[in-house]
Amino acid sequence: MRSDAELLEGWRGGDKQAGSELFERYFEPVSRFFVNKLSEDPDDLVQETFMACLRGRDRLRDPSRFRSYLFGIACNVLRAHLRRPTDAPLHDDDRCALDLSPGPSTALHAREGERLLLDALRRIPLELQILLELHYWESMTTDEIADALGLPRGTVRGRLQRGRARLMDALEELPMPKALHATLTRELDAWATGLRAVVVHREG
Repeated sequence: MRSDAELLEGWRGGDKQAGSELFERYFEPVSRFFVNKLSEDPDDLVQETFMACLRGRDRLRDPSRFRSYLFGIACNVLRAHLRRPTDAPLHDDDRCALDLSPGPSTALHAREGERLLLDALRRIPLELQILLELHYWESMTTDEIADALGLPRGTVRGRLQRGRARLMDALEELPMPKALHATLTRELDAWATGLRAVVVHREG
C-alpha cells in the first residue's frame, strides 16, 4: 500500500488514480469527523473539505503531513459552518455539539455504553470533543493534532487531559446503572477508541 506522501506526490504529478486513492482512504474518517457534531447530513461539508484539499494540494510542503493537513481543513470547514448562524468563534467558549444540534447525524449499531459515551462527548466543549475524537478515533499523535489545529504541542497535551476529565464529568451526569458507569470510567480509553467502529455516515 502506498503511503499518503507517495499518493500525494503522484497526484501532484498528474496521477489521477493516486488522488482517487487518497480520497477513498480518507472519506470515512472525514465523514466521521463531522457526523457526531451536527444534526444535518454532512455530505456538503465533506465535499467542501476535499475541494479545499484539491485547491491547496500543491501548497503542502511536506507530503508526509497530508493527514494533519486534511483534518486541519476539516476543522476550518466546521468552524466556518458554525459561524454562519451565530458569528461566534469555535474556540474560547463552552459551546458543545449538544447546544449546536439536537442530535448527531449518525447511524449506530451500538451497545448502551457506546451510546452514552457518544452522548457524553457531545456534552463537552466542542474544541475538546474535536481533540479527543482525533486522538481516539483517528489515532493521531499529539504532534499531528497540533499540526492539524495550529496549536502548540503543550496546549494539545493539556487540552487532551482536560477533555478526558470533562468527558468523565459528563458521564457522571448521565443516568446509567452503576456497574456500567464503573466499566466506562475504568476502561474509558478502550471504549472511546472503539466508538470509531460504530459511528457511521447515515445512508439515505
